[in-house]
Amino acid sequence: MDYFYAAVEERENPELKGKPVVVGADPKKGKGRGVVSTCNYEARKYKIHSGTPISKAYKLCPECIFLPVNMELYAGVSDQIMNLLRKYSDKSEQVSIDEMYLDISGKVKDFKGAEALARKIKKEVMEKEKLSCSIGIGPNKLIAKLASDYKKPDGLTVVKPDKVIGFIYPMDVRKLRGVGPKTKEALNEIGIKTVKDLSSTKQEKLIEGFGSFGHELHLMSKGKDDSEVEESYEIKSIGRQTTFQEDTKDEKVILNTIDKLAEETHEELKQNKLFFKTVAVVARFEDFDTHTSAKTLAVATDSADQIKETAKSLMKKYLGDRRKIRLVGVRVSKFSEKEAQKQLV
Repeated sequence: MDYFYAAVEERENPELKGKPVVVGADPKKGKGRGVVSTCNYEARKYKIHSGTPISKAYKLCPECIFLPVNMELYAGVSDQIMNLLRKYSDKSEQVSIDEMYLDISGKVKDFKGAEALARKIKKEVMEKEKLSCSIGIGPNKLIAKLASDYKKPDGLTVVKPDKVIGFIYPMDVRKLRGVGPKTKEALNEIGIKTVKDLSSTKQEKLIEGFGSFGHELHLMSKGKDDSEVEESYEIKSIGRQTTFQEDTKDEKVILNTIDKLAEETHEELKQNKLFFKTVAVVARFEDFDTHTSAKTLAVATDSADQIKETAKSLMKKYLGDRRKIRLVGVRVSKFSEKEAQKQLV
């Protein structure tokens, strides 16, 4: 996904579009502690990036709009996108809240078919979630990842097997998986600045300087990656949320929506054969003020009625507010693979 947290904030508050937005912390509170989680491309024009200290970001662009991290909101959007993506592949691997590998070998015949599928994915994500994504297509995970970063935002880059070397050789070694600032510095010190430089360096020298990672560096410099696409991302929460077409104070509409979101959440819960202990709701008001409330149950369950009852109970405290509600969400977490046994006294 493109600048995911900030993009979601822009989607929820269209007035933010075209303005520099930083998601992380408020520099005017807590003495500007923390770092930038994500920023949009307008903020990046001021040389602000993920990981930039908030205090430094404020000095670089005092007029930036600084927003707190709203993980409940982002996780809900992520769940919906990842579920959308999974249907396009036989195997998928979610590697973070906003990134996923898809093995589409069994879905398309060639790279032309892969490109057509990628365009279909981009279109559906935009239509259903109003967010752009960048897709890279390659013969392995390494190349697909590098290709996905090649043209952002809203990019689509296809790298066929015979084009791999020409694609990666000009790249800075920092682009390679596992190469952080310190490794880049160490490589630069021995004259290795590009992937082409790395490729012309003997594997023995790389192993001598970087241990077992030297072998991986050697393989990556040749565009090789034999790692499989495999789902290894632990599901930490499942949920749904929706933004009303018009802000509302209608209690019946809000609670009926909670029921529907609870049912959709329960359906995914059953698919994953999980039992939950915690139910949470999110309410975003018309002025974009967002609140989250959660309750942890005594025992784990997979009951749809329990999700509905708990969620509606949590939501009721927001219904008395004078403001209209813009968005509501339901989420369950603290999973186990079996129902907890009730203690008998």
